[in-house]
Amino acid sequence: MDYQSYKSIIEGLMYMAGEEGLNARQIAEILQIDAQLSAELVYDLKCDLKREGRGVQISEVAGAYRMTTNPEHAIYFERMAYSPARASLSQAALETLSIVAYRQPITRVDIEEIRGVKSDRAIHSLVSKDLIEEVGRAEAIGRPILYGTTKSFLDYFGLSALSALPEPAHVTLEDLDDGSNALFERFDGRQMTFDELPPIPPAPQGIAAAKEDEEE
Repeated sequence: MDYQSYKSIIEGLMYMAGEEGLNARQIAEILQIDAQLSAELVYDLKCDLKREGRGVQISEVAGAYRMTTNPEHAIYFERMAYSPARASLSQAALETLSIVAYRQPITRVDIEEIRGVKSDRAIHSLVSKDLIEEVGRAEAIGRPILYGTTKSFLDYFGLSALSALPEPAHVTLEDLDDGSNALFERFDGRQMTFDELPPIPPAPQGIAAAKEDEEE
């Protein structure tokens, strides 16, 4: 395979990896090349993006490479984030938010296993709207990011605390107002009851305590 083809593949891998990114060793394993060569390819791709004035760039965070937006375009990203036309949540974002609300703290991979589709964009949208946030790292290979809801989430749905979320076994969507109903609709538009949601695992001690402190 030629040099340019490798860089093209790496660009796609960076996009798929999302916020978690990939390190040189992981890229090398995927491409079945030497780790030193993979690092050189990433550096070369990074230079290409900068030289061409592209809207994305490659950043290195904690030893992992990930695709990020061009900081010179920040003002336009802010306009997009706060545009009234984009104030409402997409169906994918609502579905992702419902999973985070009831399964937090939860990783992106676990969210995608429940939804059955990639959730990078939905997660990014929810983070940018301050409805979910990073609450820690999972004790697993690669220490993936754990996501949980924010105080803004409580305000958005009129909840006094996370304990005010409807009990999955007893409440149907029809008991909620229109805004909360949308949160728990299935992606295909069929209404579901809360007992159809996955069971809620116990939160790690430290994270649970931190969330309680935030709510007080």
